[in-house]
Amino acid sequence: MDVAAQSIEGGFADPVFNAQAVFRAVMDAMACPGSVQTLPAFARPPSPLSITAGAVALTLCDNDTPLWLDPALQASAATGSWLGFHSGAPLANTPADAHFALVAKPAELMALDSFSQGTQDYPDRSTTLILQVGDLISGTPFLLEGPGIEITATIAPAQMPRHFVEQWRQNTERFPRGVDIILAAPDGIACLPRTTRIKTMEA
Repeated sequence: MDVAAQSIEGGFADPVFNAQAVFRAVMDAMACPGSVQTLPAFARPPSPLSITAGAVALTLCDNDTPLWLDPALQASAATGSWLGFHSGAPLANTPADAHFALVAKPAELMALDSFSQGTQDYPDRSTTLILQVGDLISGTPFLLEGPGIEITATIAPAQMPRHFVEQWRQNTERFPRGVDIILAAPDGIACLPRTTRIKTMEA
């Protein structure tokens, strides 16, 4: 299949219904950090963009939200064309310019403070990162605390960056500035809003 065909195919079959379902899942996951919200396979993006990350991107991105792609996704002409055709989102030149960032290889992710942190007056101008992870159970377990969590929650996303816990601690200290993260696994999503505190559970 050529790039043009891959760009057109694989979008939402029912754009309104599908986007509403994904948006509701994202909002629920943000409200209850560490909870896993299942998502059907609404979209079929070209590789290496995953089905779940593609659906989240189509839901959240539009022509007013610059989108940054990590090197693995930048290398795929079909991925950029597919996102442009189905969402209209322009590609950001740098991570700091992005409203959203799609990351196919989280283990190789640059420092979180490379992305837009927002400002004290406009913290919503920060970047939301969408990280493709293999699953949410086989990585280093994180103990989560903070708003939306009754006592604690536990999540173990695979393929996370080295020193992520320390970077996240610095991110929470910048509140109300700082990035938010959506973890896109094959069967669902979980979220780490900037208000969530993480502790590693390694011995």
